[in-house]
Amino acid sequence: MLDLAYECPKPKVISGAKADWELVIGLEVHAQVASNAKLFSGASTAFGAEPNSNVAFVDAAMPGMLPVVNEFCVAQAVRTGLGLKAAINLVSAFDRKNYFYPDLPQGYQISQLYHPIVGEGEVIVDMAPGVARRVRIERIHLEQDAGKSIHDMDPHMSFVDLNRTGVALMEIVSRPDIRGPEEAAAYVGKLRQIMRYLGTCDGNMQNGNLRADVNVSICEPGAYEKYRETGDHSVLGTRCEIKNMNSMRFIQAAIEYEARRQIAIVEDGGKVVQETRLYDPDKGETRSMRSKEEAHDYLYFPCPDLLPLEIEQGWVDEIAASLPELPDEKKARFVKDFGLTDYDAGVLTADVDSAAYFEAVAEGRDGKMAANWVINELFGRLKKEEHDITASPVSPAQLGAIIDLIAAGEISGKIAKDLFEIVYTEGGDPAEIVEARGMKQVTDTGAIEAAVDEIIAANPAQVEKAKQNPKLAGWFVGQVMKATGGKANPQAVNEIVARKLG
Repeated sequence: MLDLAYECPKPKVISGAKADWELVIGLEVHAQVASNAKLFSGASTAFGAEPNSNVAFVDAAMPGMLPVVNEFCVAQAVRTGLGLKAAINLVSAFDRKNYFYPDLPQGYQISQLYHPIVGEGEVIVDMAPGVARRVRIERIHLEQDAGKSIHDMDPHMSFVDLNRTGVALMEIVSRPDIRGPEEAAAYVGKLRQIMRYLGTCDGNMQNGNLRADVNVSICEPGAYEKYRETGDHSVLGTRCEIKNMNSMRFIQAAIEYEARRQIAIVEDGGKVVQETRLYDPDKGETRSMRSKEEAHDYLYFPCPDLLPLEIEQGWVDEIAASLPELPDEKKARFVKDFGLTDYDAGVLTADVDSAAYFEAVAEGRDGKMAANWVINELFGRLKKEEHDITASPVSPAQLGAIIDLIAAGEISGKIAKDLFEIVYTEGGDPAEIVEARGMKQVTDTGAIEAAVDEIIAANPAQVEKAKQNPKLAGWFVGQVMKATGGKANPQAVNEIVARKLG
């Protein structure tokens, strides 16, 4: 049974000067397809190449050059659709979108409007423990990216880099189901996570490989529910699109500003104009870019250079059979198989590499202990040094060996942390390090008892206090651990101290 919050999300309510308003948000996420070649040519997609070095004749729109669909890019789009539980259309088609593209040499974009390759799907977005949101996907279509215009290299002219021209994009269009800035950022984050698991997009927002156009409108309380019942978009208010957002933080800030801008206009008696806007992170505001075009303004028509794209169900089934375990499934399994909390399982499955690392450490070991070491010790240290799990100097085998030494009673928790530091900074086999540096835990009860007797004999006043207040026995435990260099078995020390103090 679904959580009530899953079906009935609480909308973001913003109080204006005269009334309360609710936010309605839809996103168009442009995800660069993870492919070595472009959508319609064999040119490289490598990031950071010399300007205009990854350009084929097709990308440059040379006369007589015709586009040829990259089958791998099509497979990646199908794979993404399957990962989002979406319908795969066995017949789709490409269209020309006519617009002034200064960095697309042919002067139009090849996209899919009327017949996209992927139909309706969904994304489940975790908002809080036990609370999830379903955001409906309207469609996913393939299209070619534009190049990059550069305006700051010369005061009198602009330059163009066509390396991105023709790179395959998946445009993932949501329904206007998102109700607040935090949810919008969480939705983009979940999309990125799923595509990274699938291997269909690396999700690198800094390089522009994942960008979002954010549609924002305001409506009176209750209007969204009316839309869900009737499908009437007009009750949601006039939307404005914020273009090319490549930061989760900026997405949230832009939505907050845009909502308040629209509220101020409406409460002042004006009307929101449908338009495309840009977000200025330095000023923390959106500004008008151009009036919002509708589909007919782009003069779409079927691309005469490309036949309709027909794929077979058997091919789709083969791709479906090859899908990896996705984040939600993996998270549920970690909770079930390793006894983890929902939170810890979420942290460990946030990234596919982190999940794989944890599983390698936890194999054949206590899952909770493995999670504690991976999250608290390893992730904590990596975050401090601004590294991700792929740059970890401690391998799963090394961390697993440390846990094995704890479980066998060879080392204590304190020694284990010292050992972890050595392995992290110097490397080496944990068991060999413990042996060579004399780090083994003292388990000889006779030696421990002698140390306890010595501490007790040297502190008669503290003994009397401890007999009056048993909680002070911890002081003796600490002194014994200090005297033994932290090597004494803590459980044995506690037992002997308790017995000696009566």
